[in-house]
Amino acid sequence: MRKLTLSLLAAAALLCACTQQKAAFPVYVWQGINEKTNMDELQQQMHFWKSQGVVGVCLENSDPAIVAEASARAHAEGLEYHAWIPCMLRADKPHEWYAVNRLGQSADEYPAYVSYYKALDPANPNVHKLLVDQMVEIAMLPNVDYVQLDYIRYPDVILSRGLWDKYGLVMDEEYAPADYCYCDDCVATFKELTGIDIKAVEDPSKVAEWAQFRCDQVTSLVNDICAAVHAKGGKVSADVFPGPHSHAVWMVRQEWDKWDVDMFFPMNYNDFYLQPAEWVGEVTKEEVNSVPDKPVISGLFICREWKRKVELEDPEQSGLIPAEMATAVKGAREAGAAGICLFTPGSMTPEHWHALAAALK
Repeated sequence: MRKLTLSLLAAAALLCACTQQKAAFPVYVWQGINEKTNMDELQQQMHFWKSQGVVGVCLENSDPAIVAEASARAHAEGLEYHAWIPCMLRADKPHEWYAVNRLGQSADEYPAYVSYYKALDPANPNVHKLLVDQMVEIAMLPNVDYVQLDYIRYPDVILSRGLWDKYGLVMDEEYAPADYCYCDDCVATFKELTGIDIKAVEDPSKVAEWAQFRCDQVTSLVNDICAAVHAKGGKVSADVFPGPHSHAVWMVRQEWDKWDVDMFFPMNYNDFYLQPAEWVGEVTKEEVNSVPDKPVISGLFICREWKRKVELEDPEQSGLIPAEMATAVKGAREAGAAGICLFTPGSMTPEHWHALAAALK
């Protein structure tokens, strides 16, 4: 009888543990680090994040030495590590590696919107080799769980609606200075494939094959990276625009439902699209349905100065206030997301953490 009682207790404990595990909703964070980062302080932050339900960190740095130490610190705290790497934005590569816009301007000399938008051409074979080699190197570091691809796209040919006023633009059509890539090689390859000389077309934005061609260049690059990393036993995650078809495909040529990536982190920043917190759940549902066999981690943008949000005109300074956390988290969870990711934990006030804790229950 005693053995039976113990067995029943053990079964009950196992059921309870499984229920708790199933009920848990993973939280990730995005944060930048550099050579000035104090690793002891970073580990203290990781320890705190873990206590708040964080299961993984996405830290931006491509220096193998820094990534190696940061990832070891993360593992010491029991956290999954995603080596967050900006892919297409590089300031120090040969001129011919950069994308060319519809005006014939190279992105290294005439970057769109902001000075750091010096975007490489994803169709360039040298760019392919550079990124494949780098991602394999980072992915093979002993404590890196995923290499995370960011800016794996063209520059925004159309900005999210919330950014139009910031840059003084009305983007009801594709914006020529940010419409890439019209380099000689891309134009020639497209003509060979389709017979269309895109430079002779009055409005290239009306040519569906041309839009698809650019999507395919990004997809080819991503899948080359994935194949190389997977061959070495590594994993790949990616930061992507929402959708993909409601936004990412036509904004930045990311047809990411065709990517061989292991985990997706769509940046569901509702304020950038002038949408309420409820929109997070709506767009997450599309994303989960688009890649049903892959985990989708819904990215949330946090408003640090939330008490004065009504005064903030720039969406990049706005984001979710504590009172909106429950709506965003619940929406993502009910839509089938495998978790959420906070941009950034540094913007999370005590009120945000309290609201998150309540939402996770």
